[in-house]
Amino acid sequence: MAAALVEVKSISKTFTRKAKAAGGSTIHKALDAVSFTMERPERIALIGPSGSGKSTLLRSISGLHTIDKGQGTVAVFGRTVQSNGRLAGDVRGIRADMGLIAQQFNLVGRLSLFTNVALGFLGKIAGVRGLLGLWSGEEKQKVMAALDHVGVAAMAGQRANTLSGGQQQRGAIARAIVQGARIVLADEPVASLDPVTARKVMKLLVDLNERDQVGVIVTLHQVDYAKTYCDRILALKDGRIVYDGPAAELDEGTLKEIYGAEIEDAYWGDDNAR
Repeated sequence: MAAALVEVKSISKTFTRKAKAAGGSTIHKALDAVSFTMERPERIALIGPSGSGKSTLLRSISGLHTIDKGQGTVAVFGRTVQSNGRLAGDVRGIRADMGLIAQQFNLVGRLSLFTNVALGFLGKIAGVRGLLGLWSGEEKQKVMAALDHVGVAAMAGQRANTLSGGQQQRGAIARAIVQGARIVLADEPVASLDPVTARKVMKLLVDLNERDQVGVIVTLHQVDYAKTYCDRILALKDGRIVYDGPAAELDEGTLKEIYGAEIEDAYWGDDNAR
């Protein structure tokens, strides 16, 4: 039996924050015994009110957050990312198969879009060649093909910081394609984009999943986008998963229970989302 793409078992994450009062501190449980499994390349949306633990869960899967000590484990492609509050020794090697896409685009502004996308080869090629930008002819073709696929090949030579947010986010997706990522973890990838551009970016994530059989886990504030572009939804509240099921079966009543007073901000009822 093939290993699950992602397996999260009973993980918790606690943050201790200094209070304004001298010597004081507050404890916030961002994740509380969270478990779920992605067996096949799905499109999973993580939704929930502000502070529910969506981004913390995503960053725990990638190993960017270390979980609390205890019984919790995170495994990707059958390889342990972290267990009992400790990262695996080969976590960087595991990340080589994970595409990370953030709200802030995570491109190097002074480098060209082409070079930013080519950086997806790092971890797969000799370090010195990558640092010097000595890309082979085949690698250059793959970069341009990826840029063309996401619709920004014409901007390949431009510095990343001269591009619009939507163009930069497409570049981040192209980098994941070049990387050969088997799973993409996207943290609020459309939060800074206008609705038209946001839909285009979400459709590219759908295409990545369906064309290349890449698993996608994406955190979203917009419930409409989650229901339109994802096939499974995990809803979090107070650090716990309170809904895990098909996007089509998440009804208005359940959403109101999850979001409470935030429901109007989260659910736009946008009939034009497609």
